[in-house]
Amino acid sequence: MGQGSSKPPPSSTQHVFTSDSPVNFSPDLINALQASPETDSTRSKDLELHIQRRVHSELARLDAEHSKRLEELKEQISAAPDSTTESIHPDARTPDQSTSKGGPDHKAAAEGDKLRDLGRQSVQKEIDMLQEKLKRRKIKEEVVKDKAVEKAKSEVVNCLRLNDRRPLDCWREVEAFKEEVGRLEKDFLGKVMQ
Repeated sequence: MGQGSSKPPPSSTQHVFTSDSPVNFSPDLINALQASPETDSTRSKDLELHIQRRVHSELARLDAEHSKRLEELKEQISAAPDSTTESIHPDARTPDQSTSKGGPDHKAAAEGDKLRDLGRQSVQKEIDMLQEKLKRRKIKEEVVKDKAVEKAKSEVVNCLRLNDRRPLDCWREVEAFKEEVGRLEKDFLGKVMQ
């Protein structure tokens, strides 16, 4: 026990020689080692700098890929409205450049007017839908009508008025108020998620 190593011997050609006499190094070798500017700290700094350069280059590569992908998506999105307007109104055709009086400028203006009209209509529809949803919910009135929240709020206010020099004495009232607000939030989320 204790005499054998816990690791198996390496299969490399490394040999360890033990000598009966002390090992002496030449003064040239000792001077060369002492004059060497490289130390453990400089090696670790070099390694750290190398790692940082690799990470920086990898981040730059990823950033370039993401910006390229973003540009591709922007181009796809900018091209998408032209195809959607044609699919929405296949019968609506712009006048041919040769037959229209205004030429290419008139054609571009007509297309722009169609897109603006479609945009206005869709935005107005969306606004109307959101207004309907808000009218149905009437959330603010329910909050004001909740008696438990109002009671907890008034208790906090009264406690703070009584203990204006020591507001930390009102921790029980504040906790009760937080519980009531939490209950109200859960009720609200339950209604919204349905």
